[in-house]
Parts: sequence; structure tokens; C-alpha cells
Amino acid sequence: MILQRYFDSMAGRLFLFLLVGVIGSSSLALGLADVRRKSDLERINILRLVDRVQDMVSLIDSAPEPLREQMLSEGILGLRPLKGSERIIGPDPEFSRVLASRLDPSSRAQKAVPQTCIQPSSRTSFYAQLSCWVISTRLADHSTIVLVALSPRTDTFDLPRLDPIFLSILTITVSVLAFLASRMAAAPLRDLSRAARELGRDLDRTPLPERGPYEVRDAIRAFNLMQAKLRDHVVERTRILASITHDLQTPLTRLRLRIEKVSDPALRSRLVDDLGGMLALVRQGLDYHRGNESEEPFVRLALDSLLDSVVEDAAEGGRPAALVLRSGYDIEGKPRALQRCLANLLDNALKYGGAAEVSATVEADAIRIRIRDFGPGIPDEKLESVFEPFVRLETAQPPMGGVGLGLTIARALAQKSEAELVLANHPLGGLEACLILRRGLIPSEAAATHSSAA
Repeated sequence: MILQRYFDSMAGRLFLFLLVGVIGSSSLALGLADVRRKSDLERINILRLVDRVQDMVSLIDSAPEPLREQMLSEGILGLRPLKGSERIIGPDPEFSRVLASRLDPSSRAQKAVPQTCIQPSSRTSFYAQLSCWVISTRLADHSTIVLVALSPRTDTFDLPRLDPIFLSILTITVSVLAFLASRMAAAPLRDLSRAARELGRDLDRTPLPERGPYEVRDAIRAFNLMQAKLRDHVVERTRILASITHDLQTPLTRLRLRIEKVSDPALRSRLVDDLGGMLALVRQGLDYHRGNESEEPFVRLALDSLLDSVVEDAAEGGRPAALVLRSGYDIEGKPRALQRCLANLLDNALKYGGAAEVSATVEADAIRIRIRDFGPGIPDEKLESVFEPFVRLETAQPPMGGVGLGLTIARALAQKSEAELVLANHPLGGLEACLILRRGLIPSEAAATHSSAA
């Protein structure tokens, strides 16, 4: 499965392409070099045979008559006279051309069957290693002599025999180089893919460095430009919302003062309630704006201390909130964003559920902070829709009001700390908000000291 996934990637396919291509081209080059070497050996062998024929002709031309007859009848220099049993295969144009250029123009060479040129042998492979020629040329007195020449065969074509050690070194070297080259080529695309997945969680992430081939650099440049435009759009949208909500505070304050002068108590009460809802909308709009605009860095946080602080703040007004389980871990997060996220969730639980329990557990390399209330819960089909801005579900009796931005702000703040926020109905009743943290988990010093003392 892992290999299938690797070879399905761009890096795996490029690695396989380079590996097969380089080894195949190297083997082909070795084969062509071997063919060229055998061709050169054949040419050298012909030149050596021509030299022997030329030397023999010179010796015969300069030898006295008795010695000349002996040389013609017995042969010298590995050449012997024709016996008549030799079977001709056909002419050898290259050999004939060299003979004609070095000796008499009428000289020629013909190939013969090796078995007919020498004494019979029981080993068939012996003949396969030899070549035989029947050579005719003229002496100085214009008489013609016919000679038989034998030589090791060099014109056979065999597949090149690769040394196993050489082949192993070639394969290992090419594999390493192909693997590194494929990783280098695919690294910019891998970074671009990772950045695209993370873009939805953090529009303010550092732009990708433009590296790699021209086409990849162009894609990264377009991605960075898209990120900048998206960020500007979100900033402009939240800025407009902040401006509107900020400017509404002054006329709302004047309106509150004028409402106090209404003489009818029932009418004044209804107007004050409506005005309170409008002010709540303004305040949450400003909170939403601040949550999107925050640029605080990641720092190490003592999670249990943070939970103690949030629960104590919520319980100061006599509301039933309790931290029932601590994690014993520190995390990396954005302190203000995480504190406001937990406070929003806890306030929401107390507002709609009457009471809240907070617990933190470590599960599968993540810390899950669960905030459970004891209210009526939320229909399963609407657990995700309540995160949308201005969505309100009045399940509490009597209705608790609100403008529908609490959970929207909480999820936005969670994403600032690279956390995940999900809702679920508890099996025993009530709603449970689960904040999942995965960044920088290490056991806290207090928990480690307590464990060693125990």
C-alpha cells in the first residue's frame, strides 16, 4: 500500500522514470560500445592478416628458387597453400579492398567454412571461434598464388555480459540519484499542496518561497497572490463590520438616555430590552472583528492553569461551573485567542444549559477539552449549522436571546490556535463542545513532579 501510494505520486513516477531510463540507456550504450569494439577488432584482425600476406609475398619474391618452392608448398607465417577441400561461402569485400590497396589490384579474399579449412574436431564450439579466408594474389613474376588464412573470430554478435558488481553499483547509484532528484522536483509542489490545505485555517500564514522550476514558481506566485487577495477581502469585510458596529454605539447610547425618559413603564421595559439586544449585537460584532484581526504569536501554555482561570472567572457570579479532569500537559497556542474561545464556550454552556463541566483528556496524540452543559441539546442535523454567523436556535426556556455569533467567534478563535471545535449531544443529555488541540503537546512540569513524587 505504501509503495503503491509512493509510485502514484509525482515523485514516485519521476523516480521510476529516471531509474528505468538511466539504466536502460546505460545498458544500450554499453551494448553499442561492445558492437563498436568488435568492429574495431575485426578491422585490426584484417590488417594483421594483410600484413602477413604482404610479408609472405615479399619473402617469396626475394627467396631463391628451391626455398621459394618449399614456401609455396608448405606455407609460412600462419598461411598455407590451398588444398582443395575448402568450401567457399562468399567474397569478403572489406578484406578484398584492403588487399587490393596493399598488394596487386587483382587480389581478393573469400570466406570459407572453418570446418573445411582444418582437420575435423569433435568440438563444434571450436569451429565457432575461428574464421577462415581463401586469399588469392599475384607475385612479382605475375604468377598467382592462393593461400588459406585462419584467425580467431571477432565478427560474432553477443549480448554484452554485464559484471554483477558493476550492475549492482550502477543500480544503487542511479536509484539514489533518481530518488534525490525526484524529491527535489516534487518538494515545491508538496509545499504548495500543504499550503493550500492550511489556507482555510490561517489566511495570515507566511507566503510560500518561490523556488523550483519556472512553472512551479509561477504556480506558487499565483497562489501567494490569491492568498493576499483573500486576506485583503476578509480584512476589508471585518473592517466594515467593525466600523458599522463601532459607529452604532454612540446613537444607541443617546437612545438609551432618551428611553429612560419614557413615562410608561411597560413600554420603557420593552424598549430597553430591544436596545440591549442591539448593544449585544454591536459588542459581538466587535468581538468577531477582533478575533479575525488578532496577530499574537504561538507560545507555550500551561493548559491546566488556563482552564482553572477560565472556570474560576465563569464561577465568580455564582454560576455552577467546575473543572472535573485535568490533562497534565502543556501546549503551544495563542493565549488570548484560546482563552476567549474557552470563555465563549463556557458562557454559552452556562447560558443555555444552566451548569457546565469541563474536562481535559489526552487521546491519540491530541488533547480534547470537553465543555458539557445540562440543557436540551441541539438536533443532530443542526450541529454544524450553528457555527454559521447569526444562526440562533432558541432551545432554552425561556428564550435567552443572543445574536448568533458566539459559536462563530469560538470556532474562528480555535482555528487561530490550529485547534478543531466540534459539537455533539451527550449520551446522558445536554450539549458537549469538544476543543481538539494537537500542537506542541508535552507533559507539564507540575504533572511530571507529581508523578515522580508518587
